[in-house]
Amino acid sequence: MNIKKLSLGAVLVTLLMTLLSLVSPTTTAKAETKKYVIATDITFAPFEYQDTNGEYVGIDIELMKSIAEAEGFEVEFKPLGFNAAVQALEAGQVDAVMAGMGITDERKQKFDFTDSYYDSGIGMGVSKNSDITSLSDLQGKKVAVKLGTQSATYAESIKSKYGFTTTTFEDSSSMYQDVMVGNSDALFEDYPVLAYSIKTNNLSLKMTDHNENKTEYGVAVNKGENAELITAFNNGLKKLKESGKYDEIINKYTTNASENTEATSILGLIKTNWHTLATGLWNT
Repeated sequence: MNIKKLSLGAVLVTLLMTLLSLVSPTTTAKAETKKYVIATDITFAPFEYQDTNGEYVGIDIELMKSIAEAEGFEVEFKPLGFNAAVQALEAGQVDAVMAGMGITDERKQKFDFTDSYYDSGIGMGVSKNSDITSLSDLQGKKVAVKLGTQSATYAESIKSKYGFTTTTFEDSSSMYQDVMVGNSDALFEDYPVLAYSIKTNNLSLKMTDHNENKTEYGVAVNKGENAELITAFNNGLKKLKESGKYDEIINKYTTNASENTEATSILGLIKTNWHTLATGLWNT
């Protein structure tokens, strides 16, 4: 009787081990799917912004999602604002920043970057009735910039030469508004973002011919960390360019910019970002 019980027990153990061996590969595969937390800006159209449904969309968002799908990893976006996104990365609270971040030698001392996914530059915007046309017209003027951006760094580097002061803002919408109401005389912003915003929102702003400090956008990670994300992004970006998907995404948010007008209008931005804006006003 004991021998029969032992034999039956052995059979059950063997059967259980066999079943586990069949199930475990699937379970392991699911567990090994890497998920990265990506910090982004709050409002930086056409790269990231909330649509009328409150969902974040834009070049950065769609590119990263498409690359994640192509390379087999998952992403979670955390819209924090540009400066807060960089701080979160430095603190190890997120894995990477994708927020129209320019690849510069100074930033390379702290961060590793992916290959460039977009070429940009810095443009100057003024109110529609302004006489300002060049940097030499900024003597004694006030220039609005967004905190922590390359545009802000650029403004700081030339303000002594051209005799202007700077005022910083946490988001583009507030910066644009400050110039439109006359508190600031001009602003510096990434050229494609400024052009897109003026066109789609019908802002009372105009662009000067100034377009300096041409730069490339990349995804940043802390130096020496998440090398596998850098590799996956670069591989995925190459695939998207070869398939035509990259051009499709870029054209969707630039060539067809008018289709996104409602979502990125000042009213639309206030409606979809009211909580963030209210928090900012409370903390001011």
